[in-house]
Amino acid sequence: MKSTLETRLGMFTAVIVLAAVLILEMLGSFDNLKRGTRVHARFQNAQELKVGDRVKLAGVEVGRVERIELADSRVRVTMKLKAGAQVRADSQAVIRFAGLMGQNFVALSFGSPDAPWVQDGTELAAGEQPDLNALMARLESAAGGIENLTRNFSTENLLGPVNDLVRENRTNVTETLANLRTLSTQLKEGQGTLGRLIMDDTLYRSALNTVTNLNDTAGELRLAIADARAGKGTVGKLLTDETLYHDATASMTQLKEILSKVNRGEGTVGKLISDDQFYRNAKLTLQKLDKATDSLEDQGPLSVMGSFISTFY
Repeated sequence: MKSTLETRLGMFTAVIVLAAVLILEMLGSFDNLKRGTRVHARFQNAQELKVGDRVKLAGVEVGRVERIELADSRVRVTMKLKAGAQVRADSQAVIRFAGLMGQNFVALSFGSPDAPWVQDGTELAAGEQPDLNALMARLESAAGGIENLTRNFSTENLLGPVNDLVRENRTNVTETLANLRTLSTQLKEGQGTLGRLIMDDTLYRSALNTVTNLNDTAGELRLAIADARAGKGTVGKLLTDETLYHDATASMTQLKEILSKVNRGEGTVGKLISDDQFYRNAKLTLQKLDKATDSLEDQGPLSVMGSFISTFY
């Protein structure tokens, strides 16, 4: 009986101490909030945010949500920051999720280093976080789509068209396989043109002889080229003998000089080509010969000779 009483007394004392600690902690937090700074942010959706939820800066608690109200088609959230909380005036407030059980909080960014500190009544810029309910709905829709996709990938759906195709063309497939079997047998036995080409080694020997002849021809060609480079044989002498080169050069020079003289009217050939008087005399002579031959038919031998002589004189 005495032990039971002592146990109860000890438990009661522990509860009292724990309650005192909690009360002191709450009073300390309340005192900090009481001397803190009130700031505001306007959101499109409160997203299950409640009064008393935490306000955090880089994961560190710096205040609590004090009031949530509708204002100008927005949700105006008033936050009470602790005394000494270093929050910049251009800090951004975003409602985030601390867990899937609806434990939301307001996350504040650091802001610019040169921005001033917040004052009472500062309106912070608000960033929007995707709604958890909308996100879950999208995930559910995506899961349904994946389920339908996997259902479409079932063995029956994948192999069904193939089975139908084989069933409808079974006769053609059977005939095709039989033809392939016959063709492979003929090739193996050396029947037909293709079978002979594959099984008969005559083509192989002919190809081998052709390659051998090509190798021999290439060898002879290499020897001929080597002899020509060495100056052997007619071709070699023509390619390597400088006398032939000098003679050809001299002949070309002489031919060039002759043609130059002909063009200038020098020499017999040049005069024949360029002298107009020679051309006129030759033409006149031909005309006289033509007249003389015309009169041969009507005259005797003596008269012909006389006429011929008188034609030129």
